Amino acid sequence: MTLLLVLLGGAVGAPVRYLADRALKDRAPLGTFIVNVAGSALLGVLIGAGDALPATVKTLVGTGFCGALTTYSTFSLETLMLVEAGRARRAALYATASLALGLAAAATGFATARALT
Repeated sequence: MTLLLVLLGGAVGAPVRYLADRALKDRAPLGTFIVNVAGSALLGVLIGAGDALPATVKTLVGTGFCGALTTYSTFSLETLMLVEAGRARRAALYATASLALGLAAAATGFATARALT
């Protein structure tokens, strides 16, 4: 059952990531940035909710959906591609903002869920 939940969540998360990337293709790496920060916030909410959410929801949404939605590998590749294109300052800004806002989004989601549950 767990594997099925992960597969179902991933089957939704991966297309959402793809569509976000395609919608913002002229503004690379904005699509990856947005899905990574949003996924971090959502995962923070799921974990912050603790026992208020069943484990099946955490598996479906947290592991499946968020796992497929967010992407460290694409973030890394896009950062490297910016450096290779001679845009080291933008790469540094992208990497710093991605990490800082991802952590802040996760912490905010976690705190919000804790306050509401």
